[in-house]
Amino acid sequence: MDEIDAKLIRLLQSNARTPIKYLAKEVNLSSPAVSARMERLEKKGVIRGYTLDLDPLQLGYHILAYINLDMQPAQKPAFYPFIAACPNVLECNCVTGNYSMLVKVCFPSTQELDGFIGQLQQFGKTQTQIVFSSPVPPRAVRV
Repeated sequence: MDEIDAKLIRLLQSNARTPIKYLAKEVNLSSPAVSARMERLEKKGVIRGYTLDLDPLQLGYHILAYINLDMQPAQKPAFYPFIAACPNVLECNCVTGNYSMLVKVCFPSTQELDGFIGQLQQFGKTQTQIVFSSPVPPRAVRV
């Protein structure tokens, strides 16, 4: 990856819908050359996809929380399909420390969050943190 690739990535991180023509102008290449670079970055897995940045509050999801889960490694084959099928799970990470998993979720209400935690407890002990505010919102990897 060279500086042109890095600049393309930075431009796409600020707006994934930036037209190829604009990107080409910004990096002083032709549109076909930019398209070829983007395709190469996609094939290499550097660019995994293009997404929307939605505001959960505007969609009625007022509760953002992180749930720590302490579970045994033998439970992973049952846990992974369970957690992948939960639409309110935004992210799930296998982590080090006192807990095995860190699960990021959003729900319309604390009652629905409580119901989900009850289901999650079949796999082990949980500890939940509800987010009050996010002074640093999710951001892109620096390139």
